[in-house]
Amino acid sequence: MIPLLDLKAQYAAIRSEVEPAVMRVLASGHYVLGEEVARFEEEYATYCDVKHAIAVNTGTSALHLALLAAGIGPGDEVITVSFTFVATASAVCYTGARPVFVDVEPMTLTMDPAKLEAAITPRTKAIIPVHLYGQMADMDAIKAIADRHGIPVIEDACQAHGAEYKGRRAGSIGVSGCFSFYPGKNLGACGEGGVVVTNDDDHARQIRMLRDWGQEQRYHHTLKGFNYRMDEIQGAILRIKLRHLETWTEARRVRADRYSTLLADSRSVRIPAAMKDRRHVFHVYAVRTREREHLQHSLRSEGISTGLHYPIPIHLQKAHADLGYQAGDLPVSEAAACEVLSLPIYPELTLKQVEQIAAAVEQDAYVS
Repeated sequence: MIPLLDLKAQYAAIRSEVEPAVMRVLASGHYVLGEEVARFEEEYATYCDVKHAIAVNTGTSALHLALLAAGIGPGDEVITVSFTFVATASAVCYTGARPVFVDVEPMTLTMDPAKLEAAITPRTKAIIPVHLYGQMADMDAIKAIADRHGIPVIEDACQAHGAEYKGRRAGSIGVSGCFSFYPGKNLGACGEGGVVVTNDDDHARQIRMLRDWGQEQRYHHTLKGFNYRMDEIQGAILRIKLRHLETWTEARRVRADRYSTLLADSRSVRIPAAMKDRRHVFHVYAVRTREREHLQHSLRSEGISTGLHYPIPIHLQKAHADLGYQAGDLPVSEAAACEVLSLPIYPELTLKQVEQIAAAVEQDAYVS
């Protein structure tokens, strides 16, 4: 069976580095927000080419705190997209604000700047583009509109570690950028984790307090904060994995390029678009097909696992029915949700396996 993701293979490759680091943390007796987390923050800020990185417990927490630092609260509106993981909208709701959805571009499935300006109202206080599947949204166009209206942009880069837009790293363009270190991410912890990156000194200071019960000094609570601290073991593991991230990213890109070459003239699927002005890091390699269920079943019968990212857009989720959206409101997002199918992609996947998967996809075109 070819799995969609193989974390065991990744661990086996770096086990000799990870286990001593974990044992050092255990022996230290310091398990939360210690030296390992602090050093990871410094190293990740350098990687993203920003001044500050503030480590937290999840990517959702990163989004929540970035919004709070930007002053978002009850009665405000935050524009984002519906074709993403639900946490993007949930973080907005945590602040008391209302998510407002715009549709995505047909090629990249990221925020469509052409739909953005019409969604802005006097209540719009932030814009969250999502760098979906590892490719950044059209940040110049989005930022131009946001700047014209004086609205901050917060990047949801939870799937885009190391992605670039015209040479600029994900997270470095908006007022802040938010990353997830969920285990399956390109840079994943052995558990949960997240980070906010920013060049804004005041935002960084607020987020550091908010993640640790609103205190800048122990037992002196300046803000009403949260327990969003990163574990020291995760900091140690992420430091090790960060050293491998560029090698892993290039391995992903090689495998994505091989898929795209083999499936360029496919009768079964459409391959994902990789824009020339962006560095796509392929957290997910999502093809599109109107025969998704059939193809997924066919690949499963050949011992190939696949995934769905994401089969129901947020605006059609029952949990967010109170926002008042209906089927047909975001047609590009809704069409994508019915068609995307994620093929296995990870650094340990062999090129021979990529060829086997592509052949199985093409075989399905003739069978069907």
